[in-house]
Amino acid sequence: MRFRHPNGDVVHLAYCTNVHPAETLDGVLAQLRDHCEPVRRLLRRDRLGIGLWLSSDAVRTLTADPAALRRLRSELDRRGLEVVTLNGFPYEGFGAAEVKYRVYRPDWTDPRRLAHTADLARLLTTLLPDDVAEGTVSTLPVAWRTPFDAARARAASAALATLAERLATLEAETGRRVRVGLEPEPGCVIETTAEAIAQLTTVPGDRIGVCLDTCHLATCFEDPRTVLNALQAARIPVPKVQLSAALHAEHPCLPEVREALAAFAEPRFLHQTRTRTAAGLLGTDDLAEALVGGVLPDDSPWRAHFHVPLHAPPSPPLTSTTDVLRDTLEHLIGGPAPLSRHLEVETYTWQVLPSELRPDGPGQLADGIAAELAFARDLLVDLGLKELP
Repeated sequence: MRFRHPNGDVVHLAYCTNVHPAETLDGVLAQLRDHCEPVRRLLRRDRLGIGLWLSSDAVRTLTADPAALRRLRSELDRRGLEVVTLNGFPYEGFGAAEVKYRVYRPDWTDPRRLAHTADLARLLTTLLPDDVAEGTVSTLPVAWRTPFDAARARAASAALATLAERLATLEAETGRRVRVGLEPEPGCVIETTAEAIAQLTTVPGDRIGVCLDTCHLATCFEDPRTVLNALQAARIPVPKVQLSAALHAEHPCLPEVREALAAFAEPRFLHQTRTRTAAGLLGTDDLAEALVGGVLPDDSPWRAHFHVPLHAPPSPPLTSTTDVLRDTLEHLIGGPAPLSRHLEVETYTWQVLPSELRPDGPGQLADGIAAELAFARDLLVDLGLKELP
């Protein structure tokens, strides 16, 4: 979906296909047919943006076989789908029964991460629509925080500097610019905006910046205006924004709130949980750990890294952080010029929602994704953007 900002810039809105992951190219092509095209039809659009997730296996296939890459591009065109951004965070196995800490491997200390991201950038120059000159790739925020020492920090910084050089070379070769955004996430080496700025000020050029995920932002209780002002002051770009909402519990001391939270403590993904106290931000790696008595203070609100559908906050006594999403978009998109032009709805947790909220089959999933995109579309229109055909 495309929108015209009042200043004339085109802003792209997509949804991320990691909600229905596939490990092979054939699986990706089936996604386009079985999921992405039905969502486009539900929205009655001739063209729908998708933030494509490609596993390491699919990337190897597409990199080694130009005919396979042409086939993918042809299928996108045939089904009315377009790609301006790739989700390069998960490397493989995102549909496994247990993902948890595995999603952070390989990290930016491992040569495989650099190779994979550079390959994604090159593939994207072919997948971009003919009338789009810039693409984006999101990636993990360096590494999980442990184990991480000075030697690993130097290796990661060197890898990111090499990536910046390769992106510059790619642009010179293809005439198309690809920028990469590190995605701050609770529990990682880069959890906060301040940590992102500290890392990125050492990377040359402006081809590597921040991918802001509004669920992660909310989970860490960061204020959108403060975050964006700090990034602008440091001249750190925001190539991409992931539109998402975290799980919020206002009174975690109450038994009924604990019971409601427990329904979201599931075994596939990590749901890092944070609370803001006078001593600073405190948290656990997973929601189930937080629910053990006494681990986290419960006299202030909790937020959990559980991507809640944008249009459907959980029932009381829980809610979601769509207010943080609205504030972020207002400051990011609602000004005289957009500070980012690639927006991606990323609710990959549809299939692990509590049973009463979980979609029953691909049809209900498509309905939910379409409703999320419609919610995001309405937010953009309210900010003065005009939806394009």
